[in-house]
Amino acid sequence: MKNVQSAAESLRLRLHVLHASSEAEIDAVFATLMQIGAGALAISPDPFFNARTEQLAALALHHGIPAVYQFREFAAAAGGLMSYGTDSLKEAYHLAAVYIGRILRGEKPGDLPVQQATKGELVINLKTAKALGLTVPRSLIARADEVIQ
Repeated sequence: MKNVQSAAESLRLRLHVLHASSEAEIDAVFATLMQIGAGALAISPDPFFNARTEQLAALALHHGIPAVYQFREFAAAAGGLMSYGTDSLKEAYHLAAVYIGRILRGEKPGDLPVQQATKGELVINLKTAKALGLTVPRSLIARADEVIQ
């Protein structure tokens, strides 16, 4: 969060950190976003949100808020504006399952190496951009790993 705050300050952007851990809190966050006139929404990766990508994308579109999330499913399948992060939830869950298997076979968690995804993937949903009235710069489209028409 410190890095995000620092980046926002360097771009002279106001950052509001809102939290949700229940359905009611998700609705409250979107109400707050509208109240403060938020220009965009970056959703931090969280298992609670992973199971609600379609709901989050639909609410963002309904409220006219451009939203980005870590996993490609948000933009590709759920209809969010963009995703930037690891290749997919499937890969993240696969890595977690490998760790669990090693621990169940007797390896000590502290002895396991730290692993993380080595490739980031940018997915842009142009249908959602159009619905939000946004024009995505060609330079960004050219850098995308996947563009949804």
